[in-house]
Amino acid sequence: MKLTIKKDILQDALNKVSKAISTKNLLPVLAGIRFELTKRRLTLTASDNDITIQTYIPCDNEDNIQVKEEGSILIQGKYILDIVRKLPDKYIHIEVIDELKILIYTENSEFNLNGISESEYPNIELSESKNHITLPITDLKSLVSETAFATSLDETKPVLTGINFKISLNVMECSATDSYRLARKLITLENPAEENYNIVIPSRNLIEFTKILTSDEGSVELHIFNNKILFKYDNLLFQSRLINGTYPNTTNLLPNTSEMVIHLDLHDFYDVIDRASILTSDKDKNIVTLETEGNLLKIKSSSLEIGKVEEKMMITKDKEMDIKISFSAKYMMDALRAFGTNQVDLNFVGEIKPIVLKAEENASLTQLVLPIRTY
Repeated sequence: MKLTIKKDILQDALNKVSKAISTKNLLPVLAGIRFELTKRRLTLTASDNDITIQTYIPCDNEDNIQVKEEGSILIQGKYILDIVRKLPDKYIHIEVIDELKILIYTENSEFNLNGISESEYPNIELSESKNHITLPITDLKSLVSETAFATSLDETKPVLTGINFKISLNVMECSATDSYRLARKLITLENPAEENYNIVIPSRNLIEFTKILTSDEGSVELHIFNNKILFKYDNLLFQSRLINGTYPNTTNLLPNTSEMVIHLDLHDFYDVIDRASILTSDKDKNIVTLETEGNLLKIKSSSLEIGKVEEKMMITKDKEMDIKISFSAKYMMDALRAFGTNQVDLNFVGEIKPIVLKAEENASLTQLVLPIRTY
């Protein structure tokens, strides 16, 4: 294998695939990035068995890449990424000598790396399905940013560490919960799905994929299989395993009616909770209490060791009743941040029932926060 390539183009491709390299992996071969060069394209592949990322650089522009000799090699990801990032030259030459020796050089720099035997690399199949689903990038990014934070970090409940995708005809329902809160996003697909799906995708994998998508233009193809999902965008393939297990029926958590709705300025409410949570003693839960008196809302918190705080703000509500309820300030602030709107409605069913957050400007999103008993 022998080629000359523009540094910026190679670095961009390496930055994408290197997201699939894990330093904790027990298989040293998975620390490598696979280079496959033909006259048509240079393909880079990396995998940690959890996710696989592949991208290619077309060889149709000699100003970007020049193919001198076809071939393939496995190069240690950390070192090739650091070398390319730090070289100041516009073009980089890469040459494989004696099968497992790699020469990387520019006008004033020369690196000799030991390659990794390809025979040890797992056979990775990045197949596409006939019946794929097309989703605008903006929709994918919004559903991840508005739901992923509500997934669980507890690996003993693996199914809750992912986002549940239910797809039927042209409706995609995405849910995330850690048993204490729930985020649900509804998306209308432009083209109805030919099959029904109910899958769970690890949230950290979805977050990594959306980080790679630097553009908001275009659409992503979703190719769904029994145990994996393949995302295809432009010259990028991103494959993730699916989480086995039955996702809980979160629809039952959402109340059908509400006893009272409070209409709030989202930013003011967020700031009030943020200030009130300063004096909470338990930083994991930061419990605060919400109390209404007519059109006055009070947020209180107290700690025997630290002190107490009371914040007030004016509100409007749909009924002449009052409520007192406690909840996690952190969970409420996470839910509020997801909306990206100016106004938010808090729907109350009772003092020990879930609080449901909705916003007219983002009607497809529902957030739910469970109350916390303080007695």
